[in-house]
Amino acid sequence: MTLTVTTRTLAVPGARLYHEVRGDGPLVVLVGAPMDARSFEPLADLLATDHTVLTADPRGINRSPLDDPASGSTPEQRADDLARLITELDAGPATVFGSSGGAVSVLALAQHYPDLVRTVIAHEPPLENLLADRDDLHRRSDDLMATYLRGDVVGAWRKFFGAANIDAPDELLEAMFGGDRDPQVVADERFWFEYEMRASIRWQPDVSALRDGPVDLVVGIGTDSAGQLCDRTSRALAAGLGVEPALFPGDHTGFAEDPEPFAARLRAVLADS
Repeated sequence: MTLTVTTRTLAVPGARLYHEVRGDGPLVVLVGAPMDARSFEPLADLLATDHTVLTADPRGINRSPLDDPASGSTPEQRADDLARLITELDAGPATVFGSSGGAVSVLALAQHYPDLVRTVIAHEPPLENLLADRDDLHRRSDDLMATYLRGDVVGAWRKFFGAANIDAPDELLEAMFGGDRDPQVVADERFWFEYEMRASIRWQPDVSALRDGPVDLVVGIGTDSAGQLCDRTSRALAAGLGVEPALFPGDHTGFAEDPEPFAARLRAVLADS
């Protein structure tokens, strides 16, 4: 079967959102931040056999330019963007999966627009405020953001992976972040460090409102993420919501690295929901 992918742009306050629609059936939205629609293509193709799948570049990233780049990107803004996209498709209420900063976006969507979503799966949201050592985490994140903006890209990523408790040898960091790189990747990376990261990791969800609200909430954790920062933040969120975390194959980006088992697990979680 040939899969048709429709590309569109939606004007929203302060930005133009590039998004893709594929498949037919109940609506599933796949959300990243700063990850764009390309990161979800393999997973989207697998789900589109029996779902309408919406993916998008978040505001300020790649093909979704801001009117004013310095206006930044907050979870509330991205939630409003998602609400407008879902409304534009007129196919809700939606099932929404978000990973990393995208998990923060979908939690804000559930909090502020609960009528548009049925189930929200928040996969490894990096919500530092939920942890007892939040002050130290904020200090470290401020330092790594400042390191990046001073021009020490490899040094910033070294500090990032150290704070996240992820092993990343220097030779790997040099290979990934040193030397010549794609200009769009660099632009998106800088936007994340300069305008997006702080607002995402310090967002404070209204856990009581989420817990008592109408949206079915699932907190996802990668099986290979044990002991990492996002494992800790996700477990803290799940405890506050009174739910057991749902384990997914792989690590923080398992949906992109090995999408087939991830899609099978996601289908099972949706069936349970």
